[in-house]
Amino acid sequence: MKLVLAIAPDKFRDEEFEVPQKIFSEAGVETVVASTRVGTCQGMVGAMAEATAAFADLNPEEYDGIVVVGGIGSQDYLWTDADLKKLVQGCAKAGKVVAAICLSPAVLARAGVLDGKNATVFRSPASIYEMERGGARLVEESVVTDGMVVTANGPSVAGSFAEAVLSALSR
Repeated sequence: MKLVLAIAPDKFRDEEFEVPQKIFSEAGVETVVASTRVGTCQGMVGAMAEATAAFADLNPEEYDGIVVVGGIGSQDYLWTDADLKKLVQGCAKAGKVVAAICLSPAVLARAGVLDGKNATVFRSPASIYEMERGGARLVEESVVTDGMVVTANGPSVAGSFAEAVLSALSR
């Protein structure tokens, strides 16, 4: 199995990247770290990650799903990225796992994959607006799975988020 781990080039949330990546690796799931560009990406708390692919260069047919990491950088770089939007839509259309944590469920909402789905998000006026605009049914839970869509509301649940993604992958 192979997942795309999508991160912002700057200010991604460290734990939301590192914890799932470790859990996926221990479960034998290969991950490809992707961003708006290839190169070193900086976390909010100081982590560094190497994006080996740009969103524009990825084909959703080659992956079992996508996990979009949160952090302040998500709103700045990922919410409006057209290539990431196409990648998310391609995975969703093919019935693959589409997951996002913290502020990044807004990426899924903007891609149209949360319409009519139960979901959660790190609550800010902008993220709530995007989720509602995208047709999501916001629920007060830390991790929410609706079909092949998994959302979580922040770094404290990164581990249970990753476990929910693994559970969805095994369907």
